[in-house]
Amino acid sequence: MRRRRGRPLNGWLIVDKPSGMTSTQVVGRAKRLFDAQKVGHGGTLDPLATGLLPLAFGAATKTVPYVMDGTKVYRFTLKMGEARDSDDADGNVIGTSDVRPSDEELRAALPALTGDIMQVPPVFSALKVGGERSYDMAREGRPPELPPRPARVDRFELIERPDRDTAVFEVESGKGVYMRALARDVALACGTVGHITVLRRLRVGPFTEADAIVLDKITPNDDNAHASPELLRPVSTALADIPALALTQDEAVLLRHGQALGLVDLMGRIPQTAEEGGVVRVMDGEHVLGIGRLEDGWLKPVRIL
Repeated sequence: MRRRRGRPLNGWLIVDKPSGMTSTQVVGRAKRLFDAQKVGHGGTLDPLATGLLPLAFGAATKTVPYVMDGTKVYRFTLKMGEARDSDDADGNVIGTSDVRPSDEELRAALPALTGDIMQVPPVFSALKVGGERSYDMAREGRPPELPPRPARVDRFELIERPDRDTAVFEVESGKGVYMRALARDVALACGTVGHITVLRRLRVGPFTEADAIVLDKITPNDDNAHASPELLRPVSTALADIPALALTQDEAVLLRHGQALGLVDLMGRIPQTAEEGGVVRVMDGEHVLGIGRLEDGWLKPVRIL
């Protein structure tokens, strides 16, 4: 069997993505810098966007779904008066409007776009339609009609109004919410059109801007031609937002071997924030054993690290 190229590194690297790069390009560059066998990312950012792009190395890729399920915080600038086909500044102008809503009108439009909403994704998105990517179809001049999808927006605030043409918003949301669509829709709700000119992600799950590192500042070790693995955060940091449940050594052995544990035996240790059908971070002393699900009276192993 052929050996995989690169070093078998495990952990998280929280990159402050620069504008103009795709998420895939950031992954490729980090993989080369660290000479890593396996790298993935925890949630795509548009090329125009900057901010947090968590990169998962090796075993950390097992925890990517839990990072993507975590809360995300974005800040974006809406430019009013121009609609773009991509709903951001990289697209072509497809409509204009002279209407410039007041701060009060913008704020009045936000409640309808907060909570559990139905959102029409941007046509320039990676969603598949009949086996084809929506953005490929749009680039070929045959943009598909995308149906509305459920989305969860927990907070949507007007932060700043630099001038009559622009407004800055901050959004806290779950996964799968398109900021470009929110910008487009708040403009439409106010009787005008608009698109995003600046987009920055400030938080992904447990990771914040304080955790982020700029790609250009990652330099090789003096000892070799590759970046130091010490820059990587432990795999378990991705699970910090998930309620923790402590097991005894005997219980940990059973769960590690794929056996479910009765919740009656765990009473008094189950965290109050854990929900029926929800997941918990299973602890073996100070060590994170993995992820379990509380279901039908059992703690069932979902992912053992």
